[in-house]
Formats: sequence, structure tokens, C-alpha cells
Amino acid sequence: MSLPPLQDFQSALIVKPSSLGDIVHTLPAVHAIKSAHPHLHLRWIAKPEWLPILEGVTEVNEAIPFPQAEFRGVGGLARAALWAAEWNKRERPLPEIVLDFQGLLRSGLISMSSGSRPVVGLSDAREGAGRFYDHVVHVDAHAHAVDRYLEIPRAFGIEVGPQDVVFPLAQGQAVQAPPRFVLIHPWSRGQGKSLGPRELQVLCDCLTTVPVVVVGRTSTSPGLRGQHVTDLSNQTSLPELLWLMRHAALIVSVDSGPMHIAAAVNDATLGLHTWSDPRKVGPYNPNAFVWKAGRIARRDDFTPEECHTTAPVGEGDARRIADFVLQKLA
Repeated sequence: MSLPPLQDFQSALIVKPSSLGDIVHTLPAVHAIKSAHPHLHLRWIAKPEWLPILEGVTEVNEAIPFPQAEFRGVGGLARAALWAAEWNKRERPLPEIVLDFQGLLRSGLISMSSGSRPVVGLSDAREGAGRFYDHVVHVDAHAHAVDRYLEIPRAFGIEVGPQDVVFPLAQGQAVQAPPRFVLIHPWSRGQGKSLGPRELQVLCDCLTTVPVVVVGRTSTSPGLRGQHVTDLSNQTSLPELLWLMRHAALIVSVDSGPMHIAAAVNDATLGLHTWSDPRKVGPYNPNAFVWKAGRIARRDDFTPEECHTTAPVGEGDARRIADFVLQKLA
């Protein structure tokens, strides 16, 4: 069954509650849809902590907080369905189409319970989410997340080439920072992705000739040494982080949501990948670099064998990463 024309709808509901990186990956698809159909009122369901990013996206008319923490444990799915049913009573432009970019059971249930039809999802949906879809868009499950999500606007006949990929992020909120600084984001919630404290200190020690700003969320104080180091860990909001990433001379970040923000707004980004596959979840920006399996290259330059390794960043790697940074800044 072919998809209905988007011009037949007044509104589109974007279901993509999390994570931060996934939300960034979805932005080019949403930008393409809004550019082709500016009449569409775009509403986006997302976790409350990510709303500051969406509130700066002019393509999104309404950001809806999804209180995911309330739906954990026994009965969580039922509570989520009740939340969606109650939220469905809110006034919205009709007719409305639902685009489920998340592809999980909870997002499928929210899509179904939203009260809008039809529901469109991706062929790589998991946890049985596909049973809630009226239309399924085929995607290559091995492709980068940005390319998978772009298949939805393409399925509606919207042409999206490499030159059309836009991440419509806001300018952010200004922060006092040293001139021509290197930004380091060393922590991730993903197990085994963060830089170790010793490796982080070695990296900073090798960058004494340039100002270094460290950002990110960590449960322990990093205790970083060096007069050239400004430690802003646990001290920046998302808009402030966005501003710092736009203004950094170069960014070094572990695989995380902030790394994808960095690559979206700054060509001078180096993503550090331990066990994750940079071909699927690396920085989408073709000008960005990736550290993986002990070497630095473009995302698509790594072999399948390298992409399947799980090597962490060691002290020697930290020194080589610092050498790369200094060469780029020279």
C-alpha cells in the first residue's frame, strides 16, 4: 500500500523520545519534511531532558515531554498507553499523520494510542512495534542511523541528497571560555565507551600548548590537573554545550549524544569509538574523524574487521590522539 500524500495532512506527530544521539540523527529527516511541506504543524514527543535541543529547532512547532521514567517496571506499558490516551484529548491540527522513528514497543504503543492515523514506521523496528504500523518504510538495517531515518521523507517522494542533509540546531547559550580552545567530552552512559581517568589526564597533559575545556556528565570528580584545563564537567546545560561545540577549535568526544551534536555543528570533530561501529553510529559529518582500533581515519575508511573490535583507548592512544589534535591546530 502506497503512502498517502503529506499535503493531505495538517499535522505530523514525530515519535522519537530518546536518546539524545537518536534525536540528533532524526533532525535531517524532519528538516526535509518541513522544507518540502512547510504547512505541516510538526509535533515531537521526546523525553523532558532533551526538550532544550528541540525547543531551538524552528522546524518543530511543538515539543511534547514524554515522562518515560514514570513508565518503568511492571505495568509501565499500560501506564504509557493511558498517558497517550489522555494526552490524545489535547487539541491538535487534524488530520494528523504519525511518524514513528523510534521503532520500539513503547513508541509503537504511543503511536497507536495517539488517536492519529495513519502510523508510519521503519522496517527495522523491534519488540513487535511493527504491528502498530499502517505503513512500513523499508530501510537497510546496516546503514547509518541518519540514512535510515531519511528513508521516511524519501518514501513520501521528497528528494534528499547529501547536499540536503541539514541539522537545524540552535546557536546555543554563550559560556565564558578561553580563546581557540579544544573541547573534550570524555564520558558516556554506554558501558565501556568512556575515557578512563588516567587516559583523560594523559590526553590533557599532552595538550599543554592549547586551552582545554572538559565537559560532560560524570558521577565522580575528574580531579584534572593543569593550568590550561578548564573543568566544566556537570556544569553545562544542553544549550551551553551546543554553544561550546560551535565555538571550539576542535572537539574530541567519546561515542555519545554530545558527539553527534559536535559533528552536526563543527567539522573539526574526532569521535572515539571502542566497541561501537562507526559506520552505523559514528559522526555523520563527512569531514569528521574517528578513532577506532588504534588508528584515526574517516568513518567509512575502517574495515569490517576493525569495526568489530572492542579495543579501549589506552595511554599510548591518548598521546597519539593529542598529536593528531595539535597537527590539526597547527
